[in-house]
Amino acid sequence: MTNPLHVDAPEGTPFINWEREFDAPAEAVFRAHQDPELIKQWVGPGEYVTDIEVYDFRTGGRWRYVQRNDAGEEYAFNGVFHVVRDNELAIQTFEYEGFPDVVSIESLAFEDLGGGRSRVRGHSTYPSIESRDGMVSSGMESGMSEGYQRLEEVLATLG
Repeated sequence: MTNPLHVDAPEGTPFINWEREFDAPAEAVFRAHQDPELIKQWVGPGEYVTDIEVYDFRTGGRWRYVQRNDAGEEYAFNGVFHVVRDNELAIQTFEYEGFPDVVSIESLAFEDLGGGRSRVRGHSTYPSIESRDGMVSSGMESGMSEGYQRLEEVLATLG
């Protein structure tokens, strides 16, 4: 089953909301967001390779990874985990280093839907409508969609 990604960027606000269901329990989806070896298998567009410099998925931890494409171009991202509650919630900052000083605050809620299914709901707050619009126009939605499809494939191998 293919579960679609739903993204909403309400006009005139600095917010992006998204949600996606998964054919896996919330604990497995949370683990795939927690384990750096799993993250690099699914995060971002499929043609990119992800190298994780640091990934300390806990309250007060930090993260940084670099994605590279076949042309050798690099895209680095970093942030801090403000709150992590196992199998339930993560609140973090997110910064694309190509646009320094534009840091969003993101929340991810992991919901158990029963029957071995779950949903992730995300909310990002940007410092301005312009920075939010820049993220929307960057191809973010297609990268997220590709990444979440690959996450579904990773989850199927976890058993």
